Amino acid sequence: MIYTALSSSIVASLGMLLVPTIARELDVAVSTAQWTLTINLLVGAVVTPVMGRLSDGPHKKRLLIASLLIIMAGSALAASAPNFAVFLAGRAMQGLTYGIVPVTIAIARRYLPPDRLAGGISSLSVTVATGLGLGYPLTGLLASDFGFRTAFWFAVVFIASAVAVAWWTIPDGPDDQAPRRPFDVRGAALFGAGLAALLIGISQGPDWGWASVPSTLTIGGAVVVLAIWVVVSLRTPHAMVNLRVIRRPDVLLANGAAIGLGIAMYMGLSIISLVAQAPESTGFGLAVPVLWAGFVMLPLSVGSFASNRVVRALSRRVSLTMFLPIGASALTVAAFAMWLAHNHLWELMAGQFLFGVGIGTTYAAMPGLIARSVVTEELGSAVSFNQVLRTLGGALGSALSGAVLTAHAVSPGGPPTETGIRLALAISAIGCAAVCVALTANLISGGARESAR
Repeated sequence: MIYTALSSSIVASLGMLLVPTIARELDVAVSTAQWTLTINLLVGAVVTPVMGRLSDGPHKKRLLIASLLIIMAGSALAASAPNFAVFLAGRAMQGLTYGIVPVTIAIARRYLPPDRLAGGISSLSVTVATGLGLGYPLTGLLASDFGFRTAFWFAVVFIASAVAVAWWTIPDGPDDQAPRRPFDVRGAALFGAGLAALLIGISQGPDWGWASVPSTLTIGGAVVVLAIWVVVSLRTPHAMVNLRVIRRPDVLLANGAAIGLGIAMYMGLSIISLVAQAPESTGFGLAVPVLWAGFVMLPLSVGSFASNRVVRALSRRVSLTMFLPIGASALTVAAFAMWLAHNHLWELMAGQFLFGVGIGTTYAAMPGLIARSVVTEELGSAVSFNQVLRTLGGALGSALSGAVLTAHAVSPGGPPTETGIRLALAISAIGCAAVCVALTANLISGGARESAR
């Protein structure tokens, strides 16, 4: 399961480093090429809760393999695309990678023995960060020497191997212990439409203008549709996302940390990627070529993997609730370090390592908190909703950083200024610190309540 989740997360990392190359090779504007990231995010956010709910049903293996085959087909389509429209369709199909981790966690909860369950779930949760750290340098190596299409052909081969691993390792046949419930089609349609509109509004807000009619209508309409979804879900016996489960303290804590840290963390990560590749003439760029730019993210993978092993070793003796402020503290230190020192490559890489430590610690704790409060039949849905909130937080962070950089550009459509870079990193650092304080206060107040009993 870990190999399958890692494979899909590496494939999900394709694209960010390649936006300038794709714009040039497929003859589109860079702003248009950015849709290779946006469409992937949109599809991922919409399908993740659907896949999470389906993974609670009896056909877990069938769902996983079918999803991997769609991702593999999308990778092949992107690799062989004759134009940008076809390439975009392939990237949309790759969006299913975001739903793979909740599916694998549901399978692990069903088939792993109790003594290996906590460690397995925590390892699966951090594969997103680990895959990001591995996927970036791999993308840079392949694209710089063989062209961007080679990276997507590699994804085809990689996903094919994941299909083989899933086929041989997961028990055959339906899960006879899983409930057979009707799928909440109405809830899925409302949630998908509302979330898609919200993410489109957020991602396009800097270009449309936050107070413009398109932004107001899109984001306002999304809020209305999502409000209707909440009402409908609370009245549906077997809703796609069980909102009553989400109200439990541990689940609320994990979800709050997911969206808060997602916003602050993604701001820092996106800005550092820009700083690494920007030309030196900007005053802040390090002019790292695409071949080596991906390696700036490699320490992120190392840090997340190492911290995950530590969390696994200590989880039987230390409360999972304690790991959230610890991880948030590491993210805060990393964010402040990159805000104050980002003029040398080693500073960026050290900051990425600390980011990896924080991500690995918090992401390992979140599913564990959810799993101990949610019955097996609801785990896939609950974890997938947490994943959606991470994605939503990332979209908000990306939009916020984009708005800051646009407001502090040298000229309309030009590169940002050093002031804009520092301001965006400062917001990221302050956001991480705020979440860290909130999680620490929750830990202290929880300990006080336990002592009073």
